Amino acid sequence: MTEEVLEQEKKKLAKEYKELLKISYRTLTAKDKKLIRSAFDVAVDAHKEQRRKSGEAYIFHPIAVAKIVASEIGLDATSIAAALLHDVVEDTDYSLADLEQMFGETVARIVDGLTKISQMPYDGDVSLQAENFRKMLLTLNEDIRVIIIKIADRLHNMQTMDSMPEHKQVKIASETLYIYAPMAHRIGLYNIKTELEDLGLKYTEPEVYNDILGKIKESKEEQDAYIEAFSKIIRDSLNSENLDYDIKGRPKSIFSIRRKMLAQNVSFDEVYDKFAVRIIYKSETPEQEKFIAWKIYSIVTDHFRPNPIRLRDWISSPKSTGYEALHITVMGPKGRWVEVQIRSQRMNEIAEKGYAAHYKYKNKEKDDGGLEGWLNKLQDTLENSEISAVDFVEEFKLNLYAKEIFVFTPKGDLFSLPKGATALDFAFHIHTEIGTHTRGTKVNGKLVPLSHVLKSGDQVEIITSEKSKPTANWLDYATTGRARSKIKSSLKDEKKQIAEEGKVILARKLKSLKITLDEKTINQLVVYFKVKTSLDLFYRVGAGIIDNQKLKDYAASRSNAFVSFFKNRMRKPGNAEDINRDEITEKYDQLVFGKEEEKLDYKMANCCNPIPGDDVFGFVTVNEGIKVHKQNCPNALQLQSNYSYRIMPAKWIDSTQREFKAELRITGIDAVGLVNDVTRVISNNLHIDMKSVHFDSNDGVFTGKIVVVVKNKTILNNLVDNIKKINGIDKVSRV
Repeated sequence: MTEEVLEQEKKKLAKEYKELLKISYRTLTAKDKKLIRSAFDVAVDAHKEQRRKSGEAYIFHPIAVAKIVASEIGLDATSIAAALLHDVVEDTDYSLADLEQMFGETVARIVDGLTKISQMPYDGDVSLQAENFRKMLLTLNEDIRVIIIKIADRLHNMQTMDSMPEHKQVKIASETLYIYAPMAHRIGLYNIKTELEDLGLKYTEPEVYNDILGKIKESKEEQDAYIEAFSKIIRDSLNSENLDYDIKGRPKSIFSIRRKMLAQNVSFDEVYDKFAVRIIYKSETPEQEKFIAWKIYSIVTDHFRPNPIRLRDWISSPKSTGYEALHITVMGPKGRWVEVQIRSQRMNEIAEKGYAAHYKYKNKEKDDGGLEGWLNKLQDTLENSEISAVDFVEEFKLNLYAKEIFVFTPKGDLFSLPKGATALDFAFHIHTEIGTHTRGTKVNGKLVPLSHVLKSGDQVEIITSEKSKPTANWLDYATTGRARSKIKSSLKDEKKQIAEEGKVILARKLKSLKITLDEKTINQLVVYFKVKTSLDLFYRVGAGIIDNQKLKDYAASRSNAFVSFFKNRMRKPGNAEDINRDEITEKYDQLVFGKEEEKLDYKMANCCNPIPGDDVFGFVTVNEGIKVHKQNCPNALQLQSNYSYRIMPAKWIDSTQREFKAELRITGIDAVGLVNDVTRVISNNLHIDMKSVHFDSNDGVFTGKIVVVVKNKTILNNLVDNIKKINGIDKVSRV
């Protein structure tokens, strides 16, 4: 490292320090600045020998994280100091005790929480990432700042990931989309959530990302002109009311445009609201705030026709993240839908800074912007430690991105629940005891099933009984993580109780057959009755599934138990190997796996049905060998994030001799002879075999479902293009 480079780095460090103090959202006292200075000096000293993969001095990473924490999230001096020190204990000679002595107990606790997350031992069986996430949430209850700094750390890592190998980029980006973006959303950090999602897409689906980015850039000039024309129309009216406001347009994120394209099965050009107009106004008093918002709503809808089903009033009922705003979708010039977001300056800061802005505006020690309630719910889920790490993450994610509905108790108390929640979810939401003893539910005075999906404004009454208790069916009726984890926990407790009784019964029955219940006998019984664990064995005895006769049969076979034991042991893998042997042999030459391009046995995943030519990857399952999924399979993100060590790169080799089924969905305007045209194109197109055809016509619009057999994706794409050329066809898509 040359003297010149080191000198430049020193200058850059001094500049970064000044900037850190300048951009801080909070007003920093002399004591705060002293704390930050000390943390800065310790971090610089601790990381002086380290470099990142890009060659840059490592210290610039903790500084960047601290800057995100200071300005974009707006946390206090303690958090800024902890962000500067977040890698010190993990990577350098400084210990936690050193930090506690220098910076106090709070900073040390936050750094400890961040270090615990990073130092998770690797366990090949359980997903490292899911277990990691669970540990991270356990530290949450100690200090919410741990998770917020972790999100800032992840954001900077995502921003500087270009120098990493591709497989690591995909793993980290999948993890980000799977866990960190929903977490940022839940804490109310919407700007960071958006950036994490866009960066996640950039590395998981680069072609899609670059394509949408290119199209946004192409249409920017035209879009700016449109926003200006739209704004000009309402500016005069807003000015005549003497309002102090700022109006600006912003494009929707690349990730949200992509989500709309997939959800509505449309192209980029067909996504109707690719941007939003935001009106941010000043309000002198809290009383005026709501009044002005509705005044602006009135002015906007005087000029443009609103879409009544797209009005979102989060001012009267804020989201549980604390988000407040009025969203309306109106028909703008040239017949385009435009989303208009109306927020006061206070609401805008809460939307951007989340947690931190609540402190600024409430000025109360205890107010945390609804975080307390969320942390309590989180604690309920965490207490259920028996649930596996991956199940836990899945359960928890249910509550992260969920849209909200508002329902009432018979007394008029208001509760918010995720959209899609059922009457049973509501029972568990009120209290676990009420949930577990639910006998029936009434919605708006009428008796409804436990699976009844609630709507905003419903009044819900829960009927309880001491004798009622959860059954396995309840898992079909519950959608929220809290309800599901409580039901599972209750079912497990019951199973354990029955198993304990079963163990006593089994010992007694075996004694009468002159057999002692010891470990060897239990192992033999587990194999003999083909159950997974001793708990399952005892449960079946307790529940009466394994009765006296079955135990007598076991005793009779015990004379040749040794032979029987090994027979059973050896029989198991034999059966698994015979599964779908024809299918495996038939498809043997289609795919190659890994860098070595090996030919291995595999099965196609039912969730996404890949065909030759699709971008795919292999996933090593526990019991069914390698399963092949499409890269854009709905389950791909979860698998790549949670089980990256089981992912195998896969690619197609020449498959012209094989044939695969594909289903096409066609929509268009009904016309005479249209079905005939479609079937003629298919039969003329390289003699593609049509397996089934189904057309429906309804008031001049027709939809069709066709199953064809093709050799690869190129032939299928060619067929789709030819069908699209038929007059009257609107859309052709592969299911």
